[in-house]
Amino acid sequence: MPKSVTISALFLFLLLIGCSDTDDNGSLEGPPPPTPDDMSISATPLVADVWIPAPGTSWEWQLTGPIDLSVEADVWDIDMLENDAGVVDELHARGSRVICYISVGTWEEPRPDADRFPDEVLGEPLEDHPDERWLDIRRLDLLGPIMEARLDECRDKGFDGVEFDNVDGYDNDSGFPLTYGDQLAYNRFLANEAHKRGLSAALKNDLEQIPDLLDFFDFAINEECFQYHECDALLPFIEAGKAVFAVEYELAPDEFCDQANAMRFSAMRKDPVLDAYREVC
Repeated sequence: MPKSVTISALFLFLLLIGCSDTDDNGSLEGPPPPTPDDMSISATPLVADVWIPAPGTSWEWQLTGPIDLSVEADVWDIDMLENDAGVVDELHARGSRVICYISVGTWEEPRPDADRFPDEVLGEPLEDHPDERWLDIRRLDLLGPIMEARLDECRDKGFDGVEFDNVDGYDNDSGFPLTYGDQLAYNRFLANEAHKRGLSAALKNDLEQIPDLLDFFDFAINEECFQYHECDALLPFIEAGKAVFAVEYELAPDEFCDQANAMRFSAMRKDPVLDAYREVC
């Protein structure tokens, strides 16, 4: 081979190396991790024969303390990891449907599967919950199997539906550059995975994305929409024949119940800790 060709080839090789990304140790980095938009997440809702609560369905939401079985409600929303199948069976025996609560947008230190979350997906702590941190929902390659395992447990315990909490990380100081599209893809993934398991899916808060998520979710759960004058955003659920389960923490019942009833919301006043206290509209 002519010497000039050898020098040219060597120069090209060195140029390519110089243009490559390296990590702090000088090693060549691989491609960036997959994000929800890169992965095979359907933009079409999965058609499934699941329970859909109708507007006006009565409900109870209790995430702390012993379950108060003296309450009469058509629907119960309880913590999945704190309650076993026996509690679900007992509520079913009373004629109630049961929703499992899981946080899918945050890491919670006390949870039994907390050690499954890699450090790289843990972001900023929540403002009022220092032992809870936002998740990098773009990393569905890492979070997907964890959330699927939780949904499997929800199904296996006999729950009828699932409340996905903290599905608005893109609109918070998460520590990651999350976009509207990242959140949309993640939330659609969650709803479809719930439907694959015969579970109905609740959209928790995340009002801005309702137009893009209404067809994926079977009912809505909202905190303080009357307090912040946001309840009209939830009306598409009512118009689609899907319940809106609403809770206020600060307002007295006489400050929101007439409006809630007129809108056909299933509303009540609760303590922020979500214990057994309730005042139903």
